[in-house]
Amino acid sequence: MSGCSSCGVLTAADGQVKGCQNNGGCSSGGCNKMNVFDWLSNMDQPVESRFDILEVRFKNGRKDFFRNSNDLEIYPGDAVVVDVPNGHHLGHVSLQGELVRLQMQKKKVKNNDDIRSIYRLANQKDLEKFESVKKRENPTLFRTREIIDQLDLKMKLTDIEYQADNSKATFYYSADERVDFRELIKQLAAEFKIRVEMRQISLRQEASRLGGIGSCGRELCCSTWLSEFKSVSTSAARYQNLSLNPSKLSGQCGRLKCCLNYELETYMEALEHIPKVEKGLLTEKGEARLQKTDIFRKIMWFGYKNDNAWIPLDTERVIEIQKQNAEGKKPETLLEDSKGGQNNEFQSLNSDLEQMDKKFKKKSKSGPSKKRKNKNKKKFNKPKGQEQTPQATQVQKPDNPTATNKPKGKKRRKKKPNKNFKKPDQS
Repeated sequence: MSGCSSCGVLTAADGQVKGCQNNGGCSSGGCNKMNVFDWLSNMDQPVESRFDILEVRFKNGRKDFFRNSNDLEIYPGDAVVVDVPNGHHLGHVSLQGELVRLQMQKKKVKNNDDIRSIYRLANQKDLEKFESVKKRENPTLFRTREIIDQLDLKMKLTDIEYQADNSKATFYYSADERVDFRELIKQLAAEFKIRVEMRQISLRQEASRLGGIGSCGRELCCSTWLSEFKSVSTSAARYQNLSLNPSKLSGQCGRLKCCLNYELETYMEALEHIPKVEKGLLTEKGEARLQKTDIFRKIMWFGYKNDNAWIPLDTERVIEIQKQNAEGKKPETLLEDSKGGQNNEFQSLNSDLEQMDKKFKKKSKSGPSKKRKNKNKKKFNKPKGQEQTPQATQVQKPDNPTATNKPKGKKRRKKKPNKNFKKPDQS
């Protein structure tokens, strides 16, 4: 297996990347995108009933199915030369065995004569030619973008994939509107002497091909395991009480993050037990409006119009007040139905926060006093024999008012005579 150009596991002295040489997959985990773990690889299976179709991976995680019609001894990670329309291409085997059958059922690919075959295992000459062909991709990409700017086409070219036989190139682009690129194809075919195929992809597919790191700190889901893109709406963010901030809700592709759908069903089930509050709750104190909802704790915070404090209520209490309002009744406050009949059950909803406040208040009281004691200790902790009490520092009044006891000052050091100084002659 040839080493990946982006792999940093093993590197030769001349700077050429060798790769991890692991036929079971990439040991660093970053070379192969959309990998499938073969959990049947260590299980004994009948040789006669072995599935003869293999899954082959190409550039940026693109995969296709090919038939091993020549009964070649192939393992995952081997480079193979496969049959493609009007030529041949080189790819790496990513999966074999019964899991390929399951993948075909998942992607709704029929096992018929339309599946092309594998020619042979790739030799060193095929690999060297394929590496030289891949070196043409970046210069072609930059030159094609210049031609697109000259023709003023509203399209974004993201990637180019050359075929291993150097006869065809696929150009992947994204565009919001329909683009007339007939003139572009003529110029590309005349300049690069190849057959050109233009393939439009969505913004999500573009992000999956390029890859990257998401805001969660992990690799993008679309470039590692997510193969089917479902529509995501802003209602998924509303159900989960997320702020409708486009910069936080949008992913690298510029669309809403796919992970908004992951926990949506759990939130929808939890919302069945949360009452709908279309109007404010009416009390004798005034109208209280909903400010915040904790779906899983089943707590709803309400606040009065001219009051900054939020009052937490259990969902059962909210339903009870709604029933009273429907009957034309108003409770005294949100926490009590009548005067003196306070609900003690709802006072402990934020007991954990109150305990934290008390804890930090105690620390703030005890903290500065300890620091002051330590500072005093540093001042008065002197070696024995030199301890001085505060009384000793007081100046005693002299018996004789005329005499004054001045505090002794520091003794002045005598200047050493300069040996080089010569007295002038007095003659």
